[in-house]
Amino acid sequence: MLVLLLGGGAIAIASPSKEILGHPKGLYILFFAEMWERFSYYGMRALLIFYLTKHWLFDDSKSTLIYGAYTSLVYITPVLGGWLADRYLGQRKATMFGAVLLTAGHFLMAFEGSGGQNDPTINVFWAALAFIIVGSGFLKANISVIVGQLYPLTDTRRDGAYTIFYIGINVGAAIGTILAGYLGETFGWQYGFGAAGIGMLLGLVVFVLGKPLLLGKGEAPKALARGTEMMIYGVGLASVAVIWALVQYQDIIQTLLIVSGVGLLGYVLFESFKLEPHARDRMFAILFLIALNPIFWGLFEQAGGSLNLYTDRFVDRAGVPASLFQSINPIYIILLGPVFAWLWVFLGKRNLEPSAPAKFGIALLQVGASFLVFVWGANAFGVGPEAKTLVLFVFLIYLLQTTGELCLSPVGLSAMNRLAPKHLASLIMGAWFYMTAVGNFVAGKIGEATGGHDGEMTKEATLSVYHSIGWITVGVGVVVLLLSPLVKKLMHLDTLANDEELAGQDELGEPQAAGIETGGETR
Repeated sequence: MLVLLLGGGAIAIASPSKEILGHPKGLYILFFAEMWERFSYYGMRALLIFYLTKHWLFDDSKSTLIYGAYTSLVYITPVLGGWLADRYLGQRKATMFGAVLLTAGHFLMAFEGSGGQNDPTINVFWAALAFIIVGSGFLKANISVIVGQLYPLTDTRRDGAYTIFYIGINVGAAIGTILAGYLGETFGWQYGFGAAGIGMLLGLVVFVLGKPLLLGKGEAPKALARGTEMMIYGVGLASVAVIWALVQYQDIIQTLLIVSGVGLLGYVLFESFKLEPHARDRMFAILFLIALNPIFWGLFEQAGGSLNLYTDRFVDRAGVPASLFQSINPIYIILLGPVFAWLWVFLGKRNLEPSAPAKFGIALLQVGASFLVFVWGANAFGVGPEAKTLVLFVFLIYLLQTTGELCLSPVGLSAMNRLAPKHLASLIMGAWFYMTAVGNFVAGKIGEATGGHDGEMTKEATLSVYHSIGWITVGVGVVVLLLSPLVKKLMHLDTLANDEELAGQDELGEPQAAGIETGGETR
């Protein structure tokens, strides 16, 4: 599949026509660049928890906490990277700088030393994580923005463009997980992480060589002095040192998340009370939806942490490396994403489409139920600490989590864009990603709990934690569904109907799903 994609892409881009399948060639440059970036990120992510426990010899609790801290920082830094791009660098230079940092970080991961926490090479590992975190901050949001800039606001191809781009994300995630995971667990860590590094390098090369096909999009908003540009790059490199320290001390990250979260909430409320009544109500609806983010992602992100460890130790895998199961989610996304996009349109035309708050409730029900089904299956078909859980239930937990993701992630991005006042659009998108980061840190704390008092995961303790968080989340989902009609009223969709341009529409980085077409929402 990878060879076909590369071969077909190279032939198409080299063709004399200005467009491919009705879209500008620049879209496919961004497609392949993002595909390789996701290849590297998810390939490394699939191995990270095993690298922490088996190579650096952290206990299970500490490993999942480090994993949560790392993934939370990956979601926080794009807020700053996006601001620097909007104000100074432009999206293209920010993306390229981020790709350079990411490439360096992934190759640093290949320096594994002798292992154990007393090995000084562990400092190279911390540096690798820091480079990847800061690189993601400059690249993650900005490359999605360039996709939107290739099209006029009224261009009907925009949704299709983001769908193609989103496919690239998940193709890269699936292939990277399978290839890097297999190499890392079968031949050695350096081979898995090295493959991720090569993938990121290829993404950087594609992006640099494809610059002419971007048609001048993503450039700085105004002429940028060379000294200012170099200073921004210097700040980016200096922030690597700051992140290097932060990722080692997870309690500091927790404190920073709490303090900055309270500050962000206060500022959003301050701005909200200055708005006219309908806009103010929409901001309250936004806050309600954003507050659900950490609950969903706290459970969903067990995938790369505690669930990854459970799969390795307590699932009958028939010899398949545990990391390869991380590819199930992106494969489901590729298969089910178009189905959900069609489903919302189908229901909308019949005035049966659930409202955004209702979809959030449905998402929470599904992610909660995924853990309850998993616990039931583990207990019903694998009684006793030595009994292995049937691999079927790994596929089922990821299926329910993926359908939940498709009800929440693109829905949330769309809701943030259409409900936020235009002058607060970037702030609200930043708040969305910020709370996603909080969810990733919550995932680390949940994973830490599966380790019990001695820090080592047991089958019984993990299933007990999964049982508790499953029922709690199902309960929250029911409450959200009951409140959804009230929250929908706060959205005042009728007064949005005449707006031709949605706030922050350029920044929408997901395919159309749930929320752009509001006419069919009923409950």
